[in-house]
Amino acid sequence: MARAFADLTDMNAQLRQWLDAVANARVHGTTDRVVAEHFAQERPALQPLPGGRFDAVLRMERRVSNDGCVSVGGNYYSVPDGTRSRVLEVQTTPCQVRIHEEGELIATHALLQGRKRRSVLPGHRQLQRAARHQGGKNKPGVTPGLSVATRPLGVYELVARHLGAQRWALTPPSKSVAIWSA
Repeated sequence: MARAFADLTDMNAQLRQWLDAVANARVHGTTDRVVAEHFAQERPALQPLPGGRFDAVLRMERRVSNDGCVSVGGNYYSVPDGTRSRVLEVQTTPCQVRIHEEGELIATHALLQGRKRRSVLPGHRQLQRAARHQGGKNKPGVTPGLSVATRPLGVYELVARHLGAQRWALTPPSKSVAIWSA
């Protein structure tokens, strides 16, 4: 049955009435004891809660993406350039994302709200920025100073012929080899 509340005070009054008349007055299905009576017996043994704030920490492993970020809760958090490990330990609290490499804290970000947002700390992604400032000489995500040699396709054709000739010289075809042609 849905309830209506005039305000917060009214809601709390209705809740108290429901707890006293229904929830705590019932016989619990597992213990076969009246909830309020059981609680009254346990109350002297209960200890007070700690006075300080308790922040739960969720620990997980996250893989570093090609652009140097880890994904947490649909958002992306940068790691420093030069991070060696591809899988890092990430700890999240209600306010922070802490990233560890081999037990050492390497980055602390404020927790982002929403999804598909990005947090890049100062000093992170310097290599990518340097690549962009070289006037497009390197593709984004390619470390400056490292390049891939380009060759005409004919070079690969010659290599293939050479390797094929070596293979036939080492293992000549047997009589049972069938050659199909179209």
